[in-house]
Parts: sequence; structure tokens; C-alpha cells
Amino acid sequence: MIAQSDSILTLYNSKQSQKLDAIAINEQGMPGYELMQRAGRTVFQQLLVNWPEVSTILVLCGSGNNGGDGYVVGSLALEAGLEVRLCPVLGAPKPGTDAALAADAFLQAGGQLCEFSTEYIPSANLIVDAMLGTGLNSTLRAELHNIVKQVNESGRPVLAIDLPTGVNADTGGLMGAAIRADATVTFIAMKLGLMTGEGKACAGAVTFADLGVPTSIYSQVAYEARVIPDSLVKQCLIPRSLNCHKGDFGHLLVIGGAPGMGGAPRLTAEAALRVGAGRVTVATDPKHAAMLHASRPEIMVRGVASEADLQPLLAQTDVIAIGPGLGQDNWAQMLWQVCVARDVVKVVDADALNLLANAPIQYSNWVLTPHPGEAARLLKVSGNEIQNDRCVAAQAIQRKYGGEVILKGAGSVVAGANEDVWICAQGNPGMATAGMGDLLTGVIGGLLCQGLPSSQATKLAVWLHASAADRAAVAGERGLIAGDLFPHLRKLVNPR
Repeated sequence: MIAQSDSILTLYNSKQSQKLDAIAINEQGMPGYELMQRAGRTVFQQLLVNWPEVSTILVLCGSGNNGGDGYVVGSLALEAGLEVRLCPVLGAPKPGTDAALAADAFLQAGGQLCEFSTEYIPSANLIVDAMLGTGLNSTLRAELHNIVKQVNESGRPVLAIDLPTGVNADTGGLMGAAIRADATVTFIAMKLGLMTGEGKACAGAVTFADLGVPTSIYSQVAYEARVIPDSLVKQCLIPRSLNCHKGDFGHLLVIGGAPGMGGAPRLTAEAALRVGAGRVTVATDPKHAAMLHASRPEIMVRGVASEADLQPLLAQTDVIAIGPGLGQDNWAQMLWQVCVARDVVKVVDADALNLLANAPIQYSNWVLTPHPGEAARLLKVSGNEIQNDRCVAAQAIQRKYGGEVILKGAGSVVAGANEDVWICAQGNPGMATAGMGDLLTGVIGGLLCQGLPSSQATKLAVWLHASAADRAAVAGERGLIAGDLFPHLRKLVNPR
């Protein structure tokens, strides 16, 4: 997770990042070599913060500017008395370039260049990845693929410069293979690929440094996406009036819970109440009704066996959340068809998404919440295609089906009808457990019930859900369950 500031709320692709670099150098008069030295110093300072006891480092350098940053780190490490092995794995920098100047400075400082050998890896306290940065646009060559594999299998900590080698800066996808870093220091532009999918997993803890470039340059370059800001919760959830009542905060109808799946709508319903919905009713298989009501008496529960049972509930509903534990049998299809015909804002999740994928329709007033597998079915592509470019996938779903789309996963993506793309910086691996998606559906529904427009409710819900999970994970990621988020959700929706 990264600390937020105004300078990193915007995310850039590789071409946009290179354009920002060019503006800083050509229009702001900041020499490229000076920026390279600043980058190297920033990386070395972070190295000492993260690994203060380090004595031996292995620096793997490419031949471009990313490698140049690595040479600067090597020079600083020598100056600090560290043992440095520096391997130019892609050959020497081109003469006359900034990277060549950095390489010469390293040699003048007493450094030596070494041909890469696997024998260097076990003796290093830390590996610095300065092989490839944002310029990578093809699959890694075999020799580099082999080095990446050996580094990843070594168990040695890795600090990546700007971007882990093998991560696509534009998408977060892998270019055949990628370094799995413990930490990454990135510069001038926050790269989209560091924030979602495999890129987020490979980057580790991300530190951003603008290297002192003027903030004015950022207004000159378009961005790809934005990070959901922490401030959104205070913008959207203002204090309530002293004379308010439950009718002011909406009525959510949760539809789902086939036999054996009654817990899913139960989680959705409580999540909606915990974020402030006025009333919540669950329409479920009649076998579950008594159990669900007893487990949380604040939730109204109705057994629904037919369309006639469902219609009266729809008539008194402000928002529908359909899908948690729904299944895909005849009962589920009946509920889905009745729901689709109703012109009311909807949150569509789980098996309702699968039913939608089987018979696609477009609707402007719903929120779709697929995980990568459901997204693949919605677009009739493979899961790998979804994960290789998550932002493009989310936008494609939005264009095909309408409404607002949340593509769940590491670095959840929110794609809106206005073509804006937002990324969630919060969240942790402990969320990879049953019920988390059901809970998110309830958070969205609860916010919609309180009158938030879907464009706000989607972003805020994703942020609340992931932030609550981060708080719950303080006790440990492994063993985290969806219900652990409830007390944290309540605190987060009541900001001081």
C-alpha cells in the first residue's frame, strides 16, 4: 500500500511517463543526468530505510536509463562502504548517454563490472533490480527470463527501480515473467501498472518520488486513471440531521440464497446496515427465512418461491442487490428476470452476473461487480486476458452492459459511464476468502440507499471495503473472514 498525496493520485502509462520526463528535461531545464542522480539517491535512501543492516548488494543493470539509476545506486553504496557487485546484464550503456555517464562515475568510484553469475545471488543481502523500466513492450528475452527466475527463486530481498523488470507499465500484466520485488521506488509519474493485477503483486511496498519536478508539468499530460482518495469518505458521508429517520436512508432488497447458500445474502444485508442503510429485506429460499431472521433480527426476511412472492417486495424497494448465493437454476432465473424488468437501481453480483453473461442486456442504472472469472464470462474471453489488462477489461464490460463496473481483485478497478477509471490502493491478500464479494455488494447497496449517486457509491464502497479489510488484517491476513470487517466498516463510515 502507498501513502497518498496529490502528486500520486493520477496514474500514467509508459508513453505519458516518458512525456513527463521529456517536459521536465526539455522545458523545465532539468538535466537528465541530474534527474538520474536524484533517482539513484532516492533509491539508496530507501534501501537504507528498509534494510539498514545490509552489507553486500547485487545490482543488476540494463543498458538504458533504468540501468543508469542502478549505476548511481552502486556508486552511493561504494561510498557508504558496502560491498557492491554490479552486473550489466544487457550490455554497456550507449556512449554519450546519461546512463553511460553514470556507469563511468561508478568505475571512477572504484567499482567493478561483473558478468552475471548465479553464484553472486546467495552472497548478496539485497538485490537491486535496475534492468528494465517503463520502456519494456515485448516479452522478456530468454536470458533475462532466466535471470528473473533465478532471482525470484533465491528468496533474497529485492528492491526494484521505477518498475519491477517484466511488469508492463501500462497494464500491470507480465511480459512473460517479472521480478517479484519486496519494494519499488518509482519516479516523476506513478505508473498504472504498479497499482493493479500482477504488477501490484510484483511491486511490493511502493514509494513515489517526484524528484523535485515542478507540479505544473502534470497538468500538461493526460493520465490513464486515478487513485480513489482517502478524502472521499468525508466528502460523501456528511453528518446526519438530528431529526432524521430510517425512511431517509432507503430500503435495500437483497435477492439470493439458494439452498445451502443462505449465508451470502445474510452478509450482504448486514453490510448494508453497517454502512447506514435505513432498512434491509432479504428475499431468499423459504428454507432459509427463519434462520436468517434469527441470526440478525434487524434484517427483514421473506421466503420467496414464486414471482407472486417477489412482486410486493419490489414495490417498496429503493435499491436491489441481486446475486449473492443465487445459483443459476429455474428459481434463480425467475428471480433474475423479474428483477431485470423492474426499473430501479441495482447491484448485480455473483450468479446474477453469470445469468447476465448468458443473455446480455444493457442497462444504465446498475452496478456490476465481477471478479476476473465472472468478467471473463461477461466478455467471452479468458481469465488471463482480463488480468493482462484489467482497466481495458473493466471499460469493455461497461461499454457492453452499461452502468458502473467494479472489477474486483488486487487493485480493484472502477470504470464509470463517463469513461473515468479509478484504482483502489487499499486491500490485502487476506481478502481472498469466501463472502468478501457478498459484503462489498451490501456496502454498495447501503450507500446507494442513502442517496449517493452510483458514480460516488462505487468508488467509496470499494475504498471502505478494502480499508476495513486492511484494519482487520492487523491481526493477520491468513484467517481473515468477511465478518471481521463489520466493526471497521462502522467506524469508517463515521469519520471524525
